[in-house]
Amino acid sequence: MGSGGHYGSSISWQDTGDGGARVVLSGRLTIDDVATLADELAAVQPRAPGLSVDLSAATAIDTAGAWAINSLINRWNDAGHTAQVQGAAPDIDRLIRALTVPPPPVKRRADRGNPVLARLEQIGRAVVHQADNAGGFLAFLGQTLVVLALTLIGRRRLRWHAVAHQGEAIGVNALGIVGLLLFLVGLVVAQQGAVQLRQFGAEVFTVNLIGRATTRELGILLTAIMVAGRSGSAFAAQIGSMKLNQEIDALRTIGLDPIEVLVVPRVIACSLMLLGLAFYGGMCALIAGGLFAWSELAMPPASYITRLQEVILVSDFAIGMIKAPVFGFIIAIMGCFHGFQVTGNAESVGSRTTQAVVEAIFVVIVFDAFFAFFFSALGYN
Repeated sequence: MGSGGHYGSSISWQDTGDGGARVVLSGRLTIDDVATLADELAAVQPRAPGLSVDLSAATAIDTAGAWAINSLINRWNDAGHTAQVQGAAPDIDRLIRALTVPPPPVKRRADRGNPVLARLEQIGRAVVHQADNAGGFLAFLGQTLVVLALTLIGRRRLRWHAVAHQGEAIGVNALGIVGLLLFLVGLVVAQQGAVQLRQFGAEVFTVNLIGRATTRELGILLTAIMVAGRSGSAFAAQIGSMKLNQEIDALRTIGLDPIEVLVVPRVIACSLMLLGLAFYGGMCALIAGGLFAWSELAMPPASYITRLQEVILVSDFAIGMIKAPVFGFIIAIMGCFHGFQVTGNAESVGSRTTQAVVEAIFVVIVFDAFFAFFFSALGYN
């Protein structure tokens, strides 16, 4: 029989008559008190026929004490003998039993196998995902066009308040940033054009460069890019948040079509507002070019305006105004589509918002290139 103690805990060993052992633990069996006890328990070698751990005198225990007792019991059981706890208070017994539950098995990551095949599989999955995404977009586009057509012929209700609200957010609130952007672009185009044309003594043709590039290409393209980053992302985030909050499901429950309520007002407002913003931005760029011509090229404003009237063709202005509502439609459709594709959590909102902006800008540039070749083929050069 032996005994030992450390701070508020004590241990005593007793031999039973059948060759087994009985250990009595008393006092506090916590991390501050059990350090020496753990060493003494670890030094005990299992022997037949078994071990009885008496905890009737234990006053407190924590995970460290329970772990030391379980280690002793497990060593005894692993040696083919038996060990058990007796006299433990309910809280102490519950903690000890909790530590005896084995941890859940950890799933091992499967071997990836051949890296070439794994890469091909990844590419295949990406292609299939993009095909599904394209199919979903075409279905969404068709549904939107049907509802938009029914709205225009009066079969569906047009929510003018929603259109006006979206028009204010898309157009009126963007006047400052669009005007500043196109004003600076006009200055840069005028300055760079004058530097290059000065080498040939043809600074007067700077007005040609500013006028045609702004009205036909740069004005509408840069305005569309700005609106895509500003409003296209807002559409995706707004509709995505509504989907996460189950507001879209609520619309369907009360008999409202989400396309009619959410998409059509945004499409109409974006198409109309981009038309106005493109004209406004082009004017800002022309004003900036006029200021540069006046200050750097000594060209009076009256001469600058007269020169613009000579070089800007009606077809250039018309082409820019034709492209504006098309670009607005693309931006609104992309933003709304990705908003409806949000699933799961807020991370999906951020991912879809980014996709909406990137894809809208990409498609706008593709259509701009198409319009450039198309109108050139028709003879509007």
